[in-house]
Amino acid sequence: MADPDLMVWIDQDLCTGDGICEEICPDVFQGRDDGLWVVKETASNWGADIVFDGTQAPDGSRGVARVPTSLTDSVVEAAEECPGECIMIEPYDADIFAKRGA
Repeated sequence: MADPDLMVWIDQDLCTGDGICEEICPDVFQGRDDGLWVVKETASNWGADIVFDGTQAPDGSRGVARVPTSLTDSVVEAAEECPGECIMIEPYDADIFAKRGA
């Protein structure tokens, strides 16, 4: 499994639903049925698929996904290209993930 340096989440109030994030980095971003995007973790990177869509796991600021080091540049590019400026990237915080059991 990858070691994360960053974590990412999407502010649903700012998401414009353009989907540029998923075009740039489909391993971290996924469209939701309501036209907004959420973050996810894939089994190929973390051993299990988790979609932070408010159903399977929390969304918004509580739906924080780890960013594999190999995808850091793509996630940063997605945030820079996002017209809604809704992609929030933060330094990895092990305590957050210890609380969720991941």
